[in-house]
Amino acid sequence: MVDQPGSTERPDADERVVGADRVIAVLTELAEHPKGVTLEELSGILLTKKPTLHRALATLRRAGLADLVGRGVYVLGDEFIRLALRNVEGRPDNVRIQPLLDELARRYGETAHYAVLAGTDIVYRAKADPPAGAVKLTSVVGGRNPAHRTAVGKALLSTSVLSLSDVEQRFGPFPLEQKTPNTLTTAQDLFRELTATRERGFGIDDQENEVGVNCVAIPIFTEGSTVPVGAVSLSAVTFRCPLDRLLEAVPDIRADIARHLGTQALG
Repeated sequence: MVDQPGSTERPDADERVVGADRVIAVLTELAEHPKGVTLEELSGILLTKKPTLHRALATLRRAGLADLVGRGVYVLGDEFIRLALRNVEGRPDNVRIQPLLDELARRYGETAHYAVLAGTDIVYRAKADPPAGAVKLTSVVGGRNPAHRTAVGKALLSTSVLSLSDVEQRFGPFPLEQKTPNTLTTAQDLFRELTATRERGFGIDDQENEVGVNCVAIPIFTEGSTVPVGAVSLSAVTFRCPLDRLLEAVPDIRADIARHLGTQALG
């Protein structure tokens, strides 16, 4: 039911829910287009009529959650980004993790991350860059990467993906996208790597996500849990810190984690 001019009738609950879902769908899609997206493009992607989308965008713009930039190009609003960053920075796990990441970045002169698993992706929740003047990675808090080609992803998956059929159900169809020559693309290779990760207790990215960058990651547990809540990683450019040097640092990184978060964090 749509209100007619002069009508006192209101949309019923079901219609309000549909409208809210549409606004959320538009907001979610805007997040996929940091450079902006037009109304016509949104209409094609969401299979929704332009007037309907325009009303949803108007709602978002009034709340500061979307902005109109240029001629007919929409982006996420600064207010949305401000709220998201404030929320991330204030989360209890970030408050505990950030000092650890700062110490790792300072000690090794490389980038430290804390990330969690989200389906078949990992999401960066916190980050510490190396000192000024050093080469920095382009990763951002809130950014995603496919779990199968990251040290963090493999560290987190290794405790729950325990068989070849688990791998196939989680990641199929195969082969997976080959981002670099070292990316694991078959179910068999990924299963073997997850088994090795579980046995050694940490994940390794040997230039599998980005050429010239390697990484080690250690899963983080809460007391009494058997499944990690996230993972701490140290990522390094290969010309400055080759993989074998990162592997040598793993015992010291584990000691740093225990000192900051307690031994229970290591499972």
